[in-house]
Amino acid sequence: MSRVAVVTGGTRGIGEAISKALKAAGYKVAANYGGNDAAAQKFKAATGIAVYKWDVASYDSCTAGLKQVEADLGPVEVLVNNAGITRDTMFHRMTPEQWGAVINTNLNSLFNMCRPVIEGMRSRKFGRIINISSINGQKGQIGQANYSAAKAGELGFTKALAQEGAKSGITVNAVCPGYIATEMVKAVPQDVLEKSILPHIPLGRLGEPEEIARCVVFLASDESGFITGSTLTANGGQYVI
Repeated sequence: MSRVAVVTGGTRGIGEAISKALKAAGYKVAANYGGNDAAAQKFKAATGIAVYKWDVASYDSCTAGLKQVEADLGPVEVLVNNAGITRDTMFHRMTPEQWGAVINTNLNSLFNMCRPVIEGMRSRKFGRIINISSINGQKGQIGQANYSAAKAGELGFTKALAQEGAKSGITVNAVCPGYIATEMVKAVPQDVLEKSILPHIPLGRLGEPEEIARCVVFLASDESGFITGSTLTANGGQYVI
């Protein structure tokens, strides 16, 4: 029987690639999304993957959404926390709303999503949790104090929960993408891309969403069972730790 995988922010960008790759690998995939109904329905029509709308910043919404997924598809055995937003500005201009929105969606969502499924994973003695962090959670970034704090927090959460889940057969890992060729990055002016971004990437190119998706498929697999609490860095050599 196919395992059930939930991908938050799973209908666009990196999340879309992850959802497709997990389906191709044989998982029953539920792709969560937050607001873009048109994009979600287009994704569903193109892929046949079930889509579910809820706000990952709300614990009650996550609980209800995951309950519906399990009723429709079965127990959640793989969880990919990919959903994220940006509200970029220099810190001295940042508002409490800009800070709170990013922390709630990018970091608090990990609690909101993991807490409703962790007991089931513990009882079944199996689980795979993969958190999509960021290069900017590792090195920081000007204008992203909120985003960098949230993404760094994801790494601490990953390491702690990995230690708690290990004896129950639950692995918890993180992937830190660098600059990936998503709609958001492709919208950057070409001259800025060529002068300010690509020169800092030793491989000399942007990553592809499918390259991040392959990392996730591996970490979700049985073959990765001895890997937990780890951070898989996929940034073309831009930041090496």
